[in-house]
Amino acid sequence: MSRRLGLLFVGSVALASLNACGGDDTGAAEAAVDTAAPVTEVAVTNPPATEAAPVTEAPIVLRILVTNDDGVGADGIDAIVQGLLTLENVEVTVVAPLENQSGTGGKTTDGELVVTDTTTKSGYPAKAVAGFPADSIVWAIDQGGIDFVPDLVVSGINSGQNYSSEIIPFSGTVGAARAAAARGIPALALSQGLGELLDFPSGVAAGLAWIESNVAALLDDEGAIDSFTNINIPTCAPGTTIRGTVEVPVASLNGSDYDTQDCASTTEATSDVTGFQSGFVTVSQLPVTGAPFTD
Repeated sequence: MSRRLGLLFVGSVALASLNACGGDDTGAAEAAVDTAAPVTEVAVTNPPATEAAPVTEAPIVLRILVTNDDGVGADGIDAIVQGLLTLENVEVTVVAPLENQSGTGGKTTDGELVVTDTTTKSGYPAKAVAGFPADSIVWAIDQGGIDFVPDLVVSGINSGQNYSSEIIPFSGTVGAARAAAARGIPALALSQGLGELLDFPSGVAAGLAWIESNVAALLDDEGAIDSFTNINIPTCAPGTTIRGTVEVPVASLNGSDYDTQDCASTTEATSDVTGFQSGFVTVSQLPVTGAPFTD
């Protein structure tokens, strides 16, 4: 913003001349004396301009809707909510099934849904939907349960892996994510591999890493989308650790044991099946419609 500077100008100062007269008997000549004080100029001063304080724009907030298929009181959804709250500039809203709805895929309920106020296990405010995982999205988006369109829907963290062409069509975790993507909302499904003690911290870390890597795209995303992201995180046996993260296509199990998770393996990851079973976090893209799998 331009600012105007004041200008001070002082003109000349003059003193009028003084005349003095005197006389005697012989008519002595008059003496006249003119005096003038010198002009004193006052310097023009320009005070330094005061710079306007920089305008600070408010940060853009990433609005995340969280759901799952294990029920609003499950450990996995509580873990990811607590993890999301550690990120800067996020708003987290929880709308999830009232009870465990594992294995219900993308089923929905006809008519109005019954929704009650509740909290997650750690006490974070939530809405409990008496219905399927996809019903959480129907109520939130179609029936106006929330007054905004999320920048991202996170479904999970599920207790148990959801990988391969055999299992994903039946997954409520994936079903909720697909329902969001079908409405043009970017979605992320998170599933933690089964084990004696599910390694939810690794699942949280994988989810947060994906969000932080994609936050710019999530904030800029508009319009219809044709896919969403499915992440499976192994629960490694004691003494072994996750080997890394790989982006891979979805494949068939082809007779493999669904529960296999060998973080000590040296097998290379070529699909979500070989990747997950060999100890990798697998990141796969699933289409909103049509056949989602390749062998």
